[in-house]
Amino acid sequence: MLAEYFPVLIFLVVSGALGVVLLATGGILGKLLGESAPDSEKNSPYECGFEAFEDTRSKFDVRYYLVAILFIIFDLEIAFFIPWALVLDKLGVFGLIAMTIFVVELVIGFFFIWKKGALEWE
Repeated sequence: MLAEYFPVLIFLVVSGALGVVLLATGGILGKLLGESAPDSEKNSPYECGFEAFEDTRSKFDVRYYLVAILFIIFDLEIAFFIPWALVLDKLGVFGLIAMTIFVVELVIGFFFIWKKGALEWE
């Protein structure tokens, strides 16, 4: 029973040893070959070449998240068209009716969020 896990044990030992060797080699070579001359400019945060206007932890408008979620929902629903199109010959009329119902539900959902103003930016 334990003999079946021996290759896994060897894999874990070899990968752990390799990780330690690579970390040690990188640290030693970094100290030997790397030039360390930190100053205030090198240690300052870099964003687009200038200082940030405000705190980086500022809140986003909820509409950003709403549009992102709506994009993901509609993108994933559209992904159902590929397998449907591949097997449409085998599904026949039943598959066509089922996808028509699906598309109608998508369109109704789209018009609902459009009328609610979820896609409007001010």
